[in-house]
Amino acid sequence: MSKTATIIKREFLSRVKKRSFLVMTILGPLLMAAIIIVPVVVTQISDSDYKIAVVDDTDLFYESFEDTENIKFSPLGTNIEHAVGMMHDGSFDAVLHIPEVAFQAPSSMRLFSEKSVNINARVLVENILRHEFESLKLGAAGIDEEILRSIETPIRIQAIRIKDDGELITDYPEISMGLGFVSGLLIYIFIFLFGSQVLRGVLEEKTSRIVEIIISSVKPFQLMLGKIIGVGLVGLSQFLIWIVLTFAIVGAFQLAAPDLFRFTPDEQVFITGAQALSTEEIEAQREYVQQDDTIAGQLLEGLLAINLTVMIISFVFFFLGGYLLYAALFAAIGSAVDNEADTQQFMLPVTVPLLISIIMAQFVITNPSGPVAFWLSMIPFTSPVIMMVRIPFGVPYSEILLSGALLVAGFVLTTMIASRIYRTGILMYGKKSSYRELWKWIRHS
Repeated sequence: MSKTATIIKREFLSRVKKRSFLVMTILGPLLMAAIIIVPVVVTQISDSDYKIAVVDDTDLFYESFEDTENIKFSPLGTNIEHAVGMMHDGSFDAVLHIPEVAFQAPSSMRLFSEKSVNINARVLVENILRHEFESLKLGAAGIDEEILRSIETPIRIQAIRIKDDGELITDYPEISMGLGFVSGLLIYIFIFLFGSQVLRGVLEEKTSRIVEIIISSVKPFQLMLGKIIGVGLVGLSQFLIWIVLTFAIVGAFQLAAPDLFRFTPDEQVFITGAQALSTEEIEAQREYVQQDDTIAGQLLEGLLAINLTVMIISFVFFFLGGYLLYAALFAAIGSAVDNEADTQQFMLPVTVPLLISIIMAQFVITNPSGPVAFWLSMIPFTSPVIMMVRIPFGVPYSEILLSGALLVAGFVLTTMIASRIYRTGILMYGKKSSYRELWKWIRHS
């Protein structure tokens, strides 16, 4: 065991001392934190006023356009040519033209701009004009608009998750979908990244004949296991550093700019006002309290609603389990060939389950509790990715434990198979390996 520990130490230190490890250890959390922080900052910077001049030849819609926080309307009693000239001079960002035939031909309306039209401004203008045109048509048909509007009932259902202890928390399925897919994708990338390092390390030692000297001191199984665990510890250390630094960076930014993370959950509004206010007053209070909420605040609230402790622990476990399982197979492939080009024929069947899992992840997030999601999260070759996709939606602990146990069993089995290939292939030179040869090595006790 001491020899295996020596190999683990060598593999670990030889990689953490590389400049690439230090660079990625620093860049990793910065990039992960930037995913949350940069959109918030960019949104604040880009929230400048967008000025739209309105030229209404019908004189029916001038009063319909009300300014919003970032979109300003300016009615112009002039022709469209003069208005466009003012836009060219920099007075406006866009010009809306409503011709006299607009009521008969709505498609005749135009929104002119020198640059690409602000999508939010376009949607706002379309909604305003749609409402006004509907009102005009209702009046022309003799239908009371107020009666029709009174029967409109906007529905907004808040999803509430009941935890195992009976606690009610607001659920954000969109955030769970995003977090689940990103977690599964990271597992997929990490397994490939560090598994490939194992393969190349084995192949380099074999082609340079250094392995012949090493094998004289340690058993092939000890060498393979030491290399796998050593590289795995490098990945685990890097990931844990990323997690700590990412939380530290986002937390520091939140303390420095709390206004960018404003958010009031629905349950807080209802709890504080339910006993004293009517339902109409509660709804009005909700809209008033939450009018200054930010997207970043909602994102952070949604993340906190997920059991991050279970997420992090599960991520570490399934990363290690998936990595150890696939790294053993990668090590076996590296030992069975003489150059990297020959690895392709053996890599495909090994990596197909990983490819299937990342493809199926897109379907699993739409039905994380379905039978397909359940069974894919139990099969050791696909469970590291699929289980991480499911966990943000809330998975019973019994299923996580069962999936983990099967993953450990899968790792033990693949390691036994890989070790038989490794002990023979690592000293085999000049002979092109085939699946038949690998099967003979596996059967040889």
